[in-house]
Amino acid sequence: MQHLQWFPGHMTKAMRMMEESVKLVDGVLLVLDARAPHASLNGKLDKLFINKKILYVINKSDLVTDKDIKLTLASFKNEGRRAVAVSAVDKKTVDLLYSEIFSLLKEKLDKNKEKGIFKPVRIMVAGIPNTGKSTIINALSGGKKTMTGNKAGVTRGRQWVRLRDLELLDTPGTMPPAFENQTLAMHLAFIGSMNDANLDFSDLAYELIKFLAERYPHLLKEKYGIDDPSLPAPELFNKICIRRGFIMKGGECDYERCAVAVIDDFRKGRIGKILLD
Repeated sequence: MQHLQWFPGHMTKAMRMMEESVKLVDGVLLVLDARAPHASLNGKLDKLFINKKILYVINKSDLVTDKDIKLTLASFKNEGRRAVAVSAVDKKTVDLLYSEIFSLLKEKLDKNKEKGIFKPVRIMVAGIPNTGKSTIINALSGGKKTMTGNKAGVTRGRQWVRLRDLELLDTPGTMPPAFENQTLAMHLAFIGSMNDANLDFSDLAYELIKFLAERYPHLLKEKYGIDDPSLPAPELFNKICIRRGFIMKGGECDYERCAVAVIDDFRKGRIGKILLD
């Protein structure tokens, strides 16, 4: 597997922008992907927001099981992190997030009230690319207020979204400058937080198939009709190619097309509910 790293120049600019803007906000929503919640953490952002109230938003919770969500929330609580699980397509969880934001800042709001100050709560929304920051903002605002997209790096500049009693600052996704743990980096590549143009999809799909064979063999069997998920990963890759009809002239497997299809199946939840971390 190739060494995984992605920190383009615009991310340095984004970090500077957040450093300048953090003094303007009352708190921070750090949006993480429920399939890779710990891989989605960026230590640089934790340090940047050390003096702010932080709510960790475990987004895309519909892509993992309820049991895994409970385990993740318990893990974050044990780490002293306040977290809430959200699916932007589930209004109940979005309403819960809205309540949690005001609960997070209750002390500040009460002090403002005592002083006769009534102004909107200002929240920065941050995280690594493609965790759904803009989608969360749109869900909270009840409409499409920001630019969204199912790929890394859609948001590039600072965008304020004003609601009645809440002002949200959308920020570009920022990665750590370096990944010491390549397993976590690979998980981020799986979920689409890195630029796909920099990835070898055949290698990535091979690693994903190997992971699924070890952790979710029943899903390989159900999705791709693999009778024996205990086979070595190269043989599983071959069988998936054949099952999906990715065969070139001469009968050779078209691993590149198959790889793109497998990664797409995973990202869109078609393989099943999967926790990577």
